[in-house]
Amino acid sequence: MKDMRTSTVKRTSKETDIEMTLNIDGSGQAQVDTQIGFFDHMLTALACHAGFDLAVTARGDLHVDFHHTVEDTGILLGRALREALGGEPVMRYGSSAVPMDEALAETVLDLSGRAYLRFDDGGLSQKIMPGFDAALPVEFLRAFACHSGTTLHAAIRYGDNAHHMTEALFKSLGRALRIAVQPAERVVSTKGMLD
Repeated sequence: MKDMRTSTVKRTSKETDIEMTLNIDGSGQAQVDTQIGFFDHMLTALACHAGFDLAVTARGDLHVDFHHTVEDTGILLGRALREALGGEPVMRYGSSAVPMDEALAETVLDLSGRAYLRFDDGGLSQKIMPGFDAALPVEFLRAFACHSGTTLHAAIRYGDNAHHMTEALFKSLGRALRIAVQPAERVVSTKGMLD
C-alpha cells in the first residue's frame, strides 16, 4: 500500500476554478470554501463522517446559479478519491443509514471502477431550500460516481425538512465511504481485479 493516500486535483473552466486536496486517511478535518455556505456545510459533514481530510477552494459563476460549482466539485472529489486510492486493494463495499431528526438517508456503494448512480431523492427536489437548490444533490452524486468509478445507490427514505434530508444524505455517503476505503490484503473480487 502506498504510504499516504492523498491527492491534489484542480479543474479550471469558463464556469469554475476549483482546487481540492484529499487525504482519505485523515481525521475528518475540512477547510471548504465554495462560496455556497450550505454546500460548504455538506462537504464538511461528508469529510467528518468519512474521516477524510478535505480542503476545497472553489470559485464559480454563482451569478448564473450554483449548478456548475456543485457539479464540478463532485467531479473533483471523484477524481481525488480515485487518485488517492491509487489502485491499491480496499474493502470496496460500504453502506450506511443516517437519521437526522425526522429524516433518514441511506447510501450503499461499491468502489468497483464501474460508475453508476441510482438516487431516490424522497421528494427533496420538490422542496424549497433558502440558500441552496434542492435539485442539486443529484448532480453532485452523479458527478462523483462517474469520476470515482463508484456504483452508488443512495436514497432519502423520508423527511420533511430539506436541510435535514440533505445533511443525512451527505453524512451517509461519508460513512459508507469510510468503510469502503479501508485497506484490504487482496483485491476483493472473484475476478481478481476491478475494472
